[in-house]
Amino acid sequence: MELDLTAILLLSSTGFVAGIINTLAGGGSNLTLPALMMLGLPADIANGTNRVAVLMQGIVGVAGFDRHNSLDRPAVIPILIPTIIGGIAGALAAALLPNLYLKPVLLLSILIMSAVILLRPSVMAPEPGTPTLSPRDNRAAWWGLFGAGIYGGFVQAGVGFMLLAALAGGLRYDLVRANALKMASVMAFTVVSVAVFVVFDQVRWVPGLILAAGTMAGAHLAVKFAVKASPATIKWFLFVMTLFAVAGGFLL
Repeated sequence: MELDLTAILLLSSTGFVAGIINTLAGGGSNLTLPALMMLGLPADIANGTNRVAVLMQGIVGVAGFDRHNSLDRPAVIPILIPTIIGGIAGALAAALLPNLYLKPVLLLSILIMSAVILLRPSVMAPEPGTPTLSPRDNRAAWWGLFGAGIYGGFVQAGVGFMLLAALAGGLRYDLVRANALKMASVMAFTVVSVAVFVVFDQVRWVPGLILAAGTMAGAHLAVKFAVKASPATIKWFLFVMTLFAVAGGFLL
């Protein structure tokens, strides 16, 4: 696949914006998937190629949050177990099936999250000092992480909202630490997803790596913003992004 300067600029700039959105909220793939398909990639190939950028932005995001002491390291393994199991199932389904069946679930979950953020902000943004829980202590959160893994492995777009619902709403992490764990979860199941899509020859490396360069730069900038911004600022950014994600989900 040959890319001209216009295509390179489209992928890198779209990736940059998506990297910021994915690090602070979710839904960046609602931008990157259409960009890849505009260049002529079929939906299944675009879905696989997009995971290269998601993986690379995840590595940058997790490293950044950890460097700023915002990643709860002891919580990583218990949280990754259900998301990776779900991610394997979702990626296999995506490689074999059309990706239209989970779209209504995504849109409904995002709409619910928007309403919760607006009407009951303490649910998604716990007060400072609120004790956190383990997935073992909250089975609903465990199944939420598992479901997010399935969806993330399947189509990716908007999975950050599902993960934040489980991490902030279910396990009571503040939004900065929830975003850090969200990035770790996405990175983990995306490793599995990329492997599955490579096996099924659904990854195009050149556009994927160009897109990844943009998402990595966006994630790096977003982490610096996240660790300095007030919880209220992050909460309202998340709320606005949920609304955009709903609109983008209908167009995707």
